[in-house]
Amino acid sequence: MDKADEHLAGRSERDDPAAFVELFWRHGPAVHSYLTRRAGRQDADDLLSEIWLRAFKGRANRQSSDVLPWLYGIARNVLSAHWRQQARPTTHAELSGAFDPWPDADTRLDAAAQRDSIGRILAMLSQDERDVLLLVVWEQLTPAEVAAVLGLPQGTARSRLHRALTTLREEGTANPPVLTCSDPKEA
Repeated sequence: MDKADEHLAGRSERDDPAAFVELFWRHGPAVHSYLTRRAGRQDADDLLSEIWLRAFKGRANRQSSDVLPWLYGIARNVLSAHWRQQARPTTHAELSGAFDPWPDADTRLDAAAQRDSIGRILAMLSQDERDVLLLVVWEQLTPAEVAAVLGLPQGTARSRLHRALTTLREEGTANPPVLTCSDPKEA
């Protein structure tokens, strides 16, 4: 928990709504990066304002003491609604009715040389395991923070992360994909 975030959020909830602007400047780049990786730059630019509007309106009802995981939770919900509104036909790679555009995300992976291997392995994971893994790897959240984002018990988040990492290890080739966790001992 970031004490400065908690202080700003508290001020914003009580008597100083302008304190919320500082939270925007502190976490806006991380939330925008999350959106860009999941939906592309143009959609990220459009969706960011919706996330901050929802966060501002819901700041008094915030359940988590950690601001960033709370914001990621809002971002995840906004992304899901965005994908449903697009009403994209589901492709084979999007697996079992998921609205997450994995083929688009695959084209933006930093590890271009391993894109096919990583994409194949990610497609093998359940949507729940993928969500946990990518929040840990891309957003550098701990499993406890991921649990807060997804509204899960911490043990469930850790279990899903463990299953995802096990699949990565088992399905990796001679050159396994390079993915790192923010806190490997929590995996």
